[in-house]
Amino acid sequence: MTTGDELRAAVSARRDLGPEFEDAVVESFLDRMGNEIDRRVDERVAQLTPEAGKAARSGPTEGQRLALAIVSMSLGAVMTLVLAFADRTSGLFWVWLGIIVVNGIYNSNKKS
Repeated sequence: MTTGDELRAAVSARRDLGPEFEDAVVESFLDRMGNEIDRRVDERVAQLTPEAGKAARSGPTEGQRLALAIVSMSLGAVMTLVLAFADRTSGLFWVWLGIIVVNGIYNSNKKS
């Protein structure tokens, strides 16, 4: 049944039932229209973003993994230089261990 048919049926029901049932008829019509709108929106969202739902469940993307690797190497290199110039080379172990642990945890979620 189309929206126009639904509206005609609601108006006809209101005429047949009388003004005392007007609120119930209007409420019923609005509920059906709300459900129809929800269904159409869900359909459109599914058509527009089939990959978005899949990507959200599949874990980090290759681009995200690459970005983390680049940031990790850059941070590691900078921290190595800073600690080497400050004669605090004992801290290098902890810096690199932290980078390895973060990358390991992040990439252990790899499902793709």
